Amino acid sequence: MSENGNRTDDGGRKDKDITVVHLMRHGEVHNPEGVLYGRRPGYHLSELGRQMAGRVAEHLAGRDITHVVASPLERAQETATPIAETHGLDLATDERLIEAANVFEGKTFGVGDGALRKPDNWKHLTNPFRPSWGEPYIEQVVRMMGALDAARDAARGHEAVCVSHQLPIWIVRSFVERRRLWHDPRKRQCTLASLTSFTYQGDKIVSVGYSEPARDLVPAHLLAGAKPVKGKSKAFGA
Repeated sequence: MSENGNRTDDGGRKDKDITVVHLMRHGEVHNPEGVLYGRRPGYHLSELGRQMAGRVAEHLAGRDITHVVASPLERAQETATPIAETHGLDLATDERLIEAANVFEGKTFGVGDGALRKPDNWKHLTNPFRPSWGEPYIEQVVRMMGALDAARDAARGHEAVCVSHQLPIWIVRSFVERRRLWHDPRKRQCTLASLTSFTYQGDKIVSVGYSEPARDLVPAHLLAGAKPVKGKSKAFGA
């Protein structure tokens, strides 16, 4: 294995059959109203979010990154920019990396005045397995797998970074790791500015890893109950 994470043969040459695609969640967003912003435009990184993006760019500076792509939403583009700049790359955009659609976009979920307290919204809560309030999980899997495979092809034999959003990242990881798609949102392992890394051998995903390069910058209340995870990887049989 080379220092930048790519496998090498006995002569030190890079194994072109191994490609790593890092699926990154964007950094913290400036959202003083506390709304579910979803796909709504105009939501940018906070100052802390920019620090998170810079931290991950530093973390990946020594990696063999040859392709950087992001969701079209501002927060994803702003998170990906320092990574692309560090490696001297143009930033690409892939619509398939966008946040999941949700009927509650623009609404709050505060205690006593949130969207879930209003009877008119209850009709959207009938089926958590699909889910009935937003983009079906299986549709997220299809588009996210397409985006991952496209990034793999663009960085074949090297590494790529795809900046996306928490729910689509967790759903595609759950699919790859053969877990059920419906879940408790509080148990997602996908904190701000985290990296969920898919290693491909040829066209097949052979392992999934997870790391949190900016964990010390994440507000404590967002880490409640979560254990730090570093370098763990789930491998799949041939």
